[in-house]
Amino acid sequence: MARTKKVGITGRFGARYGRKAKRQVRTIEENMKKKHVCPRCDRPAVKRVAAGIWECKKCGVVFTGGAYTPQTPMLKSATRNIKRVVGGD
Repeated sequence: MARTKKVGITGRFGARYGRKAKRQVRTIEENMKKKHVCPRCDRPAVKRVAAGIWECKKCGVVFTGGAYTPQTPMLKSATRNIKRVVGGD
C-alpha cells in the first residue's frame, strides 16, 4: 500500500472519510508513534504499550499517561499549579 507525502500515515484510508478527519488522525497518530522523553531517565525511549500505558525501552519503567501522549495538557497544568502552591523548584 503506497503512501504519499501528502497523506502520510492515513494513506490506508484511501478516498474515504474526508480530508479534515484524516488530517486529525494523522496528527494524533504521528505524535503517538514517535519516541517520547522518559520521566525517569530523560532519554527519548518511551513507546506506547496500550491505551494510556507507556514504557521506557531503556530503563524499563512502565507508567500511565494519556491515551495518545504520555503527558496530557491537564497533567502539565496540574504540576504547574502544585509547584506554585507548594513553592517548589
